[in-house]
Amino acid sequence: MIFSSGSSVDADFDDAAPLVAVTGGAGFLGSHLCDRLIADGCHVIVADNLSSGHIGNLQHLLEHPRFQFLRHDVTKPLPPVFGRATRFYNLACPASPHQYQRTPVDTTLASVLGVWHLLALAEQTGARVLQASTSEVYGDPLEHPQSESYRGHVNPIGPRACYDEGKRCAETLCFAYHLERDVAIRIARIFNTYGPRISAGDGRVISNFVMQALRDQPLTIYGDGEQTRSFCYVDDTIDGLRRLMDAEIEGPLNIGNEKEYTVLEVAEMVLRLTGSRSRLEFKHLPADDPARRCPDIARARSHLGWEPRVGLEDGLRETIAYARRQPVTT
Repeated sequence: MIFSSGSSVDADFDDAAPLVAVTGGAGFLGSHLCDRLIADGCHVIVADNLSSGHIGNLQHLLEHPRFQFLRHDVTKPLPPVFGRATRFYNLACPASPHQYQRTPVDTTLASVLGVWHLLALAEQTGARVLQASTSEVYGDPLEHPQSESYRGHVNPIGPRACYDEGKRCAETLCFAYHLERDVAIRIARIFNTYGPRISAGDGRVISNFVMQALRDQPLTIYGDGEQTRSFCYVDDTIDGLRRLMDAEIEGPLNIGNEKEYTVLEVAEMVLRLTGSRSRLEFKHLPADDPARRCPDIARARSHLGWEPRVGLEDGLRETIAYARRQPVTT
C-alpha cells in the first residue's frame, strides 16, 4: 500500500506481527532491510521522500499485506502511525557523494532533523532506534584499521562535510537522548556496501565500474588507484544491522568487511568478471577523498557474533548479474 504525506494511514496491522518503521526504506540498503524484516515476520512501514531512493526497489512489496509505504520527508514531523512502531531503523539520508554534494543543506537536515524526530517519538513510546551511521565519521583516517574508539580526521567545512558532520551530529543526538532521556539506541557505522539494487548513478566505485564496464566505457580511476577500500556485500550488512538492533549494546559498532582492496584491484576484477574491453581512465583525486578505509570489526564479532560471509568476487558476480538485467543506457 502507498500513502502520500499527510494521509491518514489506518492500515489494519496484525497485532501478532511486530511493527517496524524504516525511514529511507526505498533506498539501496533500506529496501534490502525491508525484505529481511518481512521475511522475519514483521509488519513494515516505510517513510521515504524518494529524493535518492526509488519506489522500484520496493515494487515487489507494495501489495504485501504486512507492508506500507508512505511518501514523507523525515525533516518534517512523523505521521501518528509511527507511534505504533516498536523499532525504528533510520536510513534516511543520501549516501552517495554525487547526491549529497548537490544538496548539502538538505543532506545535513535529513541527518540531524530526521533522527531528532525519531528520537523524540521514541522518548514518548519506548521504541528502540537504530541509527545508520557511516564510516565517513572517520574522515580521511590516520588510524588503520579504524576502531570505534577512533575519533576521526574530518574536514568540517569540506565538500563531504554535509554528510560526515551530519552523521556525527546524529550520533551525538542519539547518545544525548540515551543518556539524558533513557531512549534505547543502537548505532551502526556502516562501511562501503554493494550489491543488487545499487543505483546506476550512485557514483561510488563499484557502481561506477560495473556500469562503465557493461557499457564498454572507460573505467574512471581517481588518483593513482592505490587507495584502498573494503567492500561488504549487502546481505552481510543487513544481517549486521538486524543483529545489532536485537543486541544489548548501544554501539557504535562498525559493520563492514575488513578485507582491503586497492581501487585498481577492483577495476581489474570487474573487467574480468564482465568480459569488458573497457580501458582505465585516470582523473584527479577529489578533495578529502580518503586514502584508506577499513573497519576493525572485533566488537561486532564479540557482541553480535557477526562477520561478513560473502567474498568480493562472489558479491560482484551477483551485482553484475543484477545490472545486466536492467535497461542499459549510454
